[in-house]
Amino acid sequence: MKLAMIGFGQAGGKILDKFIEYDKRHGSDIVRAAVAVNTAKADLMGLEHVPQENRVLIGQSRVKGHGVGADNELGAEIAEEDIDEVQGAIDSIPVHEVDAFLVISGLGGGTGSGGSPVIAKHLKRIYTEPVYGLGVLPGSDEGGIYTLNAARSFQTFVREVDNLLVFDNDAWRKSGESVQGGYDEINEEIVTRFGILFGAGEVEQGGDVAESVVDSSEIINTLAGGGVSTIGYASETVDNDGGSGSGLLSRFKGDDDPVEDSASTTNRITSLVRKAALGRLTLPCEIEGAERALLVTAGPPKYLNRKGIERGRKWLEEQTGSMEVRGGDYPVPDSQQVASVVILSGVNNVPRIKELQEVAIEAQDNIDEIREESEDNLEELVEDDDDELEPLF
Repeated sequence: MKLAMIGFGQAGGKILDKFIEYDKRHGSDIVRAAVAVNTAKADLMGLEHVPQENRVLIGQSRVKGHGVGADNELGAEIAEEDIDEVQGAIDSIPVHEVDAFLVISGLGGGTGSGGSPVIAKHLKRIYTEPVYGLGVLPGSDEGGIYTLNAARSFQTFVREVDNLLVFDNDAWRKSGESVQGGYDEINEEIVTRFGILFGAGEVEQGGDVAESVVDSSEIINTLAGGGVSTIGYASETVDNDGGSGSGLLSRFKGDDDPVEDSASTTNRITSLVRKAALGRLTLPCEIEGAERALLVTAGPPKYLNRKGIERGRKWLEEQTGSMEVRGGDYPVPDSQQVASVVILSGVNNVPRIKELQEVAIEAQDNIDEIREESEDNLEELVEDDDDELEPLF
């Protein structure tokens, strides 16, 4: 699946940068175009892989490149005011070559949480391709204003996109882990899961062909209907020498690299599907009641088979109660792992979202105090010495 990705804010830009790096490392050709948008000049300068011409600094007349200080109302206003600047970068995207847009942002800060719903609404008004959101929820230890921002942004973002894929930092940060180290690891987890999901079906000419193809239409149909989605992932290391007999033909020929025993291959796949769905989801929830699901199993072709995928698909049908469960494989000949990715779309029994909604209600009682904290943050940023930052453009 080919995507035009827009990273909004600090977290959105960093995840976008990681996606591009993943794409180059694996040759998956997922990111057809990439645009990073921010109100903070330093954040844009810190990116390594987003092309310089696709880094858009907005709000210069309001915040002078210092960011919005976790004020997501200001972030939304600036995104509205400078939407033409963002559109200027989007105009360079070859839209006829992409299957969908993916707007990526952290929902706790100011620029991303305020601006991402604005750009999503804009894209849906202009283009016919689906517009998805990838929203990262802040950890509960990051402070009240970030939780409030997430509660507000979530409610708006989910309305403006065709589906909101959610990653909850609270479920992934390890105790005692440094903030920077924790976020780097979390970003790697995000792109690994979504890389396999969106990479399925993108087989180059002469490459290995899946037994059960998962193409972009399968993903689009799974995400259709809106709502919130969560991703599960599980992998297992296998012995793979990457020999020439590991392609699809080796299943029918007596090559030197024989097909793995069918029973063990089937059992491994079904076990990985269970682990993916019941293990660490990007947004922890009860999988029963999910409206739609899709499983993708990736790895060396000799370790993949249709029977295992079908069993895994039927198990997901039983667990979710959904009749819309799709499945397929993604051959990766030189991989040393077999991995299963499960996307659960239209989930509704999500404790973290209920918690956010309660926070949003409670926050109305002390909204003045929270706004004062946000304004203080912004003033501190604007008072920083401009000479510390080199010109971006």
